[in-house]
Amino acid sequence: MTTERLLPVNGVELCVQTFGDPAAPVLLLIGGAEASMDWWDDELCERLATGGRHVVRYDTRDTGRSTTFPPGAPPYDAEALLGDAVGLLDALGAEAAHLVGISMGGGIAQRLAVHHPARVASLTLIATSPDGPGGPGRPDLPPMSAELAARFAEGGDETPDWADREAVIAYYVRGEHTYAGTLPVDEQRIRRIAGRAWDRGPSPASAQNHWQLDGGQPVRARLGEITAPTLVLHGTADPLFPYGHGEALAREIPGAGLVPLDGMGHQMPPPEVWDTVVAEILAISGPRPLRPAGQRVTSAGWGGA
Repeated sequence: MTTERLLPVNGVELCVQTFGDPAAPVLLLIGGAEASMDWWDDELCERLATGGRHVVRYDTRDTGRSTTFPPGAPPYDAEALLGDAVGLLDALGAEAAHLVGISMGGGIAQRLAVHHPARVASLTLIATSPDGPGGPGRPDLPPMSAELAARFAEGGDETPDWADREAVIAYYVRGEHTYAGTLPVDEQRIRRIAGRAWDRGPSPASAQNHWQLDGGQPVRARLGEITAPTLVLHGTADPLFPYGHGEALAREIPGAGLVPLDGMGHQMPPPEVWDTVVAEILAISGPRPLRPAGQRVTSAGWGGA
């Protein structure tokens, strides 16, 4: 793991950290809404790097040590987050990268693959949906769980006093329980990650700005244009984007493969599924993409099978 560094990108500074051999293929991790780089667990990044990848994680704007803006009225739109990912590749001197995007980051990765295909060596989409969160309505796809819909109808979880470290940690622990699937929540692990995120970020409340953004320019109608080898990893117990959303991505992106993550909800992959996640990402991002091992459901036969 390298020390964190700030890189100028599109008029802001993005905080970046890398793992592994700088000469290895670049694996760019794009986080979800409100999530600093801390949510890409150190051990997960190290395991990917040990597989021969130069792993890059970063704080999206308004999270961590990257440039933040006052909460409530972000002076940018969702397309700026796409521009940041492309600009970060430029700043790193990477002509192309293997993209791994989760939730909102999966929406960014989809748009990057459509609008900048030469920059995408492979595409891994985790816990996301066609167009990603915030996109246009998806009446053809299964709705969120009844329990989650009821929680939203009640106003969801009350936001904490962002200056109170313990209150913020408790907020994220509650959120993990809300979106988790059937796998047990390791509260100590979530507390550690949330605490580090709070410690690193000078303005934790600014991450809420991501919820003010729309989903960016819709690309669902153009998913068929994606040429990068694509892998969809999706929790079988995702309450926000049920498994059918992953099936839709695999069906609409030519040749994409779909690997179920048993019991995972709408969350960063917990350690229980890391063996599968690491093996599949290393397979899709290899010099010559290999067909991932394990149970899968495919639409067009990922890797020709």
